[in-house]
Amino acid sequence: MTTSARILIVDDEEAIRFSLEELLTRDGYQVVAVESGEAALAHIASQRFDLALLDLRLKGIGGLEVLAALREQALDTAVIVLTAHGSMETAINALRQGAHDYLLKPCEAASLRESVRTALLKREREQRQRALLLQVEQSLTASLEEIRTAVVKPLPTPEPAITQATTEEAQRLKQGGLVVDLARHVVVLDGHRLELSPTEFHVLAYLVEKAPNVVNAQELVRQVQGYACDRFEASDIMRHHIHRIRKKAKACAGRSDIIRTVRGVGYALKG
Repeated sequence: MTTSARILIVDDEEAIRFSLEELLTRDGYQVVAVESGEAALAHIASQRFDLALLDLRLKGIGGLEVLAALREQALDTAVIVLTAHGSMETAINALRQGAHDYLLKPCEAASLRESVRTALLKREREQRQRALLLQVEQSLTASLEEIRTAVVKPLPTPEPAITQATTEEAQRLKQGGLVVDLARHVVVLDGHRLELSPTEFHVLAYLVEKAPNVVNAQELVRQVQGYACDRFEASDIMRHHIHRIRKKAKACAGRSDIIRTVRGVGYALKG
């Protein structure tokens, strides 16, 4: 871990905001400090941060709304919430939504430094794990393609020809500009081929199959990955896959809106 990490501070108390910024800047971090949830959302939309220190009790757009935006737009950003004694329940709710830690205001310098250090270390570990998972998925995809090429021989033209056309059509799921070919394991978005891992392919295919219905994360894990888990674990698992699908769709066809999040419910294909 390096101290060149970028940190966003969101707190409407000027004295606390100044002291946090001064301490972390002195420790070598790159710090941006803002006083409102509205300003935080503007920075999140245009910049990437390694960690955010987030006051939960803000005027206007609150801390939990900023946390939700971070989980939606910047999944890799570690979050430490700042809370007063009277809002402990809100702090616990923030932990359930993916925050790394909470600190009581005013927080001691040693506690702050340790929480920041462990949050950044955890973020680095999770990034390495995701990179390893992606390598494994890509390797499996390449191996499956090699096996398919080696063992699958062209089938004779079926009779009558309409039967083949009907069968192929049944293997294609279509929704707007999105076409999912189950037989060929190919996804086309607005005329562009969308390269997905096997897990991402099956997540998107299931959402297309169920469109326009909303599918919760537990159902997606059960149907796509074949096991059951609680809703918090399922939410963490699916958030990662949905994020990658959106990122690839934007790079491929300039669209990151093919899947919409229905907060507190699940995911649905964009209508």
